[in-house]
Amino acid sequence: MLAAVGLILAGSYLGEATIEEESPFIIPAGSSLGSVAYKLEEEGLISSGDGFLLRARLFGSSEPIQAGEFALTPDMDQGDILAAFQNGDVIRRFVTIPEGTPSILVWEKLMEEELLTGEIEVPEEGSVLPDTYAFERGQDRSEIIDQMKSAMDAYLAEAWAERAPDIAVDNPCDAVILASIVEKETGTASERRTVAGLYSNRVRQGIMLQADPTIIYPITKGKPLGRRIRQSEINAVNDYNTYTRVGLPEGPITNPGRESIAAVLNPEKHDYVYMVADGTGGHEFNETLAGHNAAVAKWYALRRERGEM
Repeated sequence: MLAAVGLILAGSYLGEATIEEESPFIIPAGSSLGSVAYKLEEEGLISSGDGFLLRARLFGSSEPIQAGEFALTPDMDQGDILAAFQNGDVIRRFVTIPEGTPSILVWEKLMEEELLTGEIEVPEEGSVLPDTYAFERGQDRSEIIDQMKSAMDAYLAEAWAERAPDIAVDNPCDAVILASIVEKETGTASERRTVAGLYSNRVRQGIMLQADPTIIYPITKGKPLGRRIRQSEINAVNDYNTYTRVGLPEGPITNPGRESIAAVLNPEKHDYVYMVADGTGGHEFNETLAGHNAAVAKWYALRRERGEM
């Protein structure tokens, strides 16, 4: 008997595997060692599930196996496989949603990920928090969407509780709407609170926000317009166009990130109500229409100089 045990323990103590090429192997949550052994046999990675289970119980570690995805390679024997399941690295995959990604593009990104499963609807605009999310091969897309929504709900509740007094929005939903405009109007992090303060001033004073992205959203649902805005679109009357309606649009125009939400809930205090691009990626801000018109003339001159007009 001791001699037999010695033969088993020599080299491959649980026996050889039959892995011909690198193969992904998924252990669902709650799986038993027995179900994993038979799954290995079914997928042709070992010759006998019964044999693997018996030798694992006799000679293997008593540590529990992990759920997740593992990479099994041809150089692995059955002992290596068991060790990987118990103590190895679970393969973790990630999907990143950048700040300001509209829901239609979130949907497209998840539907294009071949390792996910299941059908989903386009999530409600402004309902998901841009971030990086981990997922496993075969995971249902609806679970990822639920994670994104839960993350938004949790962050918004936390940020709302810490909001500054006398802000321009009355509830978290309006905060997301205004933050979505701030997100689309500036890509410069240092400007977010300034832009948030400007639009907050306009909301308080009953001035039309006149945010170009709100013209585009009803046309493309968040996708790039790919051309200049037409005058007819500027004049269009709908629930989003802030050139023809006072106050906030009906809903968010994208999924704002944490920083834009935080900017709306703690905006910079100033008297600016006008802004125009300054040619450097940022904006020039003004309190008066005369100052704004001068800044616009300067911006147009720069664009003509660049051959853009």
